[in-house]
This record gives sequence, structure tokens and C-alpha cells, in this order.
Amino acid sequence: MNQKTMKAVVYHGPNNISLDDVPVPQIKENDDIIVRVTTSTICGTDIHIQSGGLPVKPGLIIGHEFCGEVVEAGSGVTNVKVGDRCAISCVTSCGHCYYCRKGEYSQCTTGSWIFGYMIDGCQAEYVRVPHANLGVYKIPADLTDDDVLFVGDILSTGFFGAEKAEIKPGDTVAVFGAGPVGMCAMASSRLWGPACIIAVDTNDFRLETALKQGIADVAINPAKQNVREEILKLTEGRGADATIEAVGVTPTYNMAIECVRAAGVVSIIGVFEKPQELKMNELWIKNIKIHMGLVKTDQIPALIKLIQSKKIDMRFLQTHRAPLADIMKGYDIFGHKKDNCIKWIVTN
Repeated sequence: MNQKTMKAVVYHGPNNISLDDVPVPQIKENDDIIVRVTTSTICGTDIHIQSGGLPVKPGLIIGHEFCGEVVEAGSGVTNVKVGDRCAISCVTSCGHCYYCRKGEYSQCTTGSWIFGYMIDGCQAEYVRVPHANLGVYKIPADLTDDDVLFVGDILSTGFFGAEKAEIKPGDTVAVFGAGPVGMCAMASSRLWGPACIIAVDTNDFRLETALKQGIADVAINPAKQNVREEILKLTEGRGADATIEAVGVTPTYNMAIECVRAAGVVSIIGVFEKPQELKMNELWIKNIKIHMGLVKTDQIPALIKLIQSKKIDMRFLQTHRAPLADIMKGYDIFGHKKDNCIKWIVTN
């Protein structure tokens, strides 16, 4: 490429990000690719980073959810070529370390790890993608960026949360948080055949959206109702078979644990900035399972197939869209939940 500089969102410190001119990334290793970012997003994790809740080094380009076109490829790249449109995992994986060999790709030990958190991210015109033989997936010709944009992070996260919830046909599942990740968890939960999915959030617009889109059957607003009492009414006094925490704050964390039945499953996928208390003196006797963790992105090919077959369609989350030049406006609107914004899409 002849282009030497590009626009990118750079973190300078807590509550100090800006759209700067920075050098265009270069190939460093033979399994790197350079991707021209065609579509990206602002994610809830980006808001945590912006505020300083998740510490990153000043000078880092942020952003981790994106699609793009391959414009350069290292000599060791075999699964994509220049010109391919790709959906890309938010986590890079070498495929060779101890954890990668066990399929725990999010724990890869190579030091590359997460876009926009440990390596330069995608809120930019171009991004270097390490270990491109894993985590980079061609977009089928019959799908657009919008169709598959979320597979690299929030849809994979929601699917991971539902998978870890161990949902069985006929179950009642309560999802705490009706933001983008929570809605992806609801849509993914449907794949396991629960009888009832309960959406819990204080934002009525998001609750109404979950009901309208058919990803939830019941909506509960904690500002207006006692969540535990309502869930007990729906479950003959037992509690939900599975709960999914998709926010990362104390109220939803506590509700997810309080509202699960004995011998039920709590799946935690929210990003927490602070420690939480686990009341082992009360919980040990209930035989509750608690799962948590960082997204696993090895399900991206399956999610793309589910999107192709119209089993999942999360495009309704894309409420706002603007060019990279307007991304600071997006941080204000999405970050402060203005204008009924569910997801801010960045176009290049």
C-alpha cells in the first residue's frame, strides 16, 4: 500500500480518546494479514476502556469487533488471500500453544491476544491481524458485513453464555441485561429449545425490542417489579433453571445468583470492573453451578452457517450507523444510551 497514515481511535488515558492520524500497520510475522476495515462497532467493552475501568496502555488503538477486506498477507497465510472479505475474531490465537491445543483459544499464550485491549484494534482504517490462519473467516458470497458483523464478539459471547448455561429443552432461562450481549445470549438460548426466556433490564425500549424480535417471552423491569418474586411465580416457586449475567455489575450479578433454582446453572459473561462477593455460606447447599469466562470464538463458522440458514439474525441491533469520522459522537450516544441506541455501527 502507498498510504502511510490512517485515522484511528487512540486511547490516551481515562476519558481521553481521540481520532488521530497514525501509521498504517505493517506485516510483522509471516502469518499476519493487513485488513482494510469495512465495518466495525463500538462495544460495551470499549466504553469500559474509555472510562479507565479496563486499563490499557496509552497510545493503543481500540476496537475489536469488525469485518474487512484482506489487502496484504504474510507468506505463511494459507486460509485467506488478498481481496477476501472476512469476519474476524476479537481474540487472536496461535493454534500451537498449550491452551490452543486444548481448544481454549481465548487463553492463547503468545501475547497477541485481544484486539483493542492488548494489541491495536479495529476502530481504524486498517488493522494488522496476527495468526491469521485462525480466527479469520471468509464471508460467504450471499452474506453482507451486516449479516455477520457480530460473530467476532458479541454473538460468540452470547452463544458462549448460552452454551455454558447448560440449557435443556423446556427450561426457563433468565437473562440479566438486555443490551447487545444479553440479546445475543437470548437469541442463542433459543437454539437449545427452552420453554421460556426472561429478559431482565431497566430499559423498557430494550425489553420491548427483545419481545418484539421474539428472542424473549417475558420482560421484567427491576425498577418496577421484584425480579425474584416474578421469576418464582413463573417457575412454580423454584427459580430459573439457568441464568445468564450479561452486564458486569453488582445488581445483575446478585440477581443472576438469587434467581436460579437449586441445582441450576449461572453463566456469567458480563465484563466486571470490580470484585464481587460470592456468599458461599448460603450457596454451597444449593448445588449451583457457576460458569464464567472470556468469549470462545471457535464457534464462528457454526454461527455463520446459522445466519445463512436464517436461524439467527441480529441485524436489528444495528440502530445507529455513521462513518469513522463521526465515531466520537457514537461514543457519546452509545456510551450514554441516548436515542435508544442499541449498537453503533462504524463504516469506512
